[in-house]
Order: sequence, then C-alpha cells, then structure tokens
Amino acid sequence: MQYTKPMIELVFEIRRRVPADLKPSVKLANPELLDELVSHHRHSKDVICQTLIKELLQLAGDPWDHALNDAQQDAEEAEAAARPRKVTKVYRGQVTLEEAPPKENPDAPRERTKRMYRGQEIID
Repeated sequence: MQYTKPMIELVFEIRRRVPADLKPSVKLANPELLDELVSHHRHSKDVICQTLIKELLQLAGDPWDHALNDAQQDAEEAEAAARPRKVTKVYRGQVTLEEAPPKENPDAPRERTKRMYRGQEIID
C-alpha cells in the first residue's frame, strides 16, 4: 500500500495517542498496521484516537472503508451477547464475587431467595 502525506501524518498522530503497549506495532513498516488499528478502534475509549483511525481508513481506500462498519457490528453483537458473568455480593462487610445466574425465562415461576441470618439459612 502506498501512503500519502496526510495518511503518514495521521499515523504519526495516532502513534502519539495509542497506549504504550501498542506503540511498537504502529509503524509505517508494519504490514498489518491497518488491521491492528481496526481492532484498537473497537476497544478504544479515546474518541479522538477513534476519529483519527476512522479518517485514516477512509483515506486508505476501498477495502478499508467498510472495515469499521463490520467492526462496529461485531462489537455490538459481542456487547449484546456478553452479560456480566460475575456478580458482587456483600455479606456482613465482606465483598464476594460469584457466578451470575443464567438468564431465566420470564414466564417460568421464580424460586424464592434464601434468607440468611448469621451465616445460616432460615427455614420457614
């Protein structure tokens, strides 16, 4: 791929803004540069960096124009599928991390929660 002057300037600016662990791979000599930037765009919370990556991909041309659209769809699907797998519970000042219960059918009857007193289950 041939980089134009605006693309080179964008790569330098993106390199300044990415986290330290990603900086070694953000180089013009890296053949997978745009692939790594697409994956970083998915996980980044820096709006300016996301905008710079989006602009770079638009300047890159045809195969990269639609890469972010696919990435956004994948990210939205992953976010929708990912539910909290752990739940924090506090008992007498102690915070514990427990597995989240699986999503239940709303039509199914609900089971009563266990009531506890001083670490023992209360039997009604």
